[in-house]
Amino acid sequence: MSRHPPTRLTTKFVLTTGVREYRETIAEWVTPDDVVLEVGCEWGTTSALLAARCRELVATDISPECIERARREHPGIRFEVLDGFDVRAALELARPFSKVYIDMSGISGYHALLDATALLMSYATVLRPEAIVIKSAALKRFAQHCVPWREQR
Repeated sequence: MSRHPPTRLTTKFVLTTGVREYRETIAEWVTPDDVVLEVGCEWGTTSALLAARCRELVATDISPECIERARREHPGIRFEVLDGFDVRAALELARPFSKVYIDMSGISGYHALLDATALLMSYATVLRPEAIVIKSAALKRFAQHCVPWREQR
């Protein structure tokens, strides 16, 4: 057992499967006061929906080609090239992100759960957003089988 107290996370993790479900969360989770980081924006289709609901959006993708296309198709949105696994680079965007949207659909399968969980915990502890919305069928399937134990007192 560690002698150090655990980090107290207040971030909520919202797990979704598929594009439709991922985008449906925007109406409920994104407010006009939010500053949103989107990780894995591809061509910016979800970015446009997010930008319409929040105060500020920084949409990112690892692919420079995707970012170029997104900038052409959505010129009013800020798009940046960013490796989603580089949480320090996300921190260097120097914005007070209140929500983070992460498309993790490319990280799937049982063995990828550790990578996905570690990445989500990194974003939660470094950026400290109110909520992280994740698109990951594998992670949602896993979470549906989890039951938090409550010690009886």
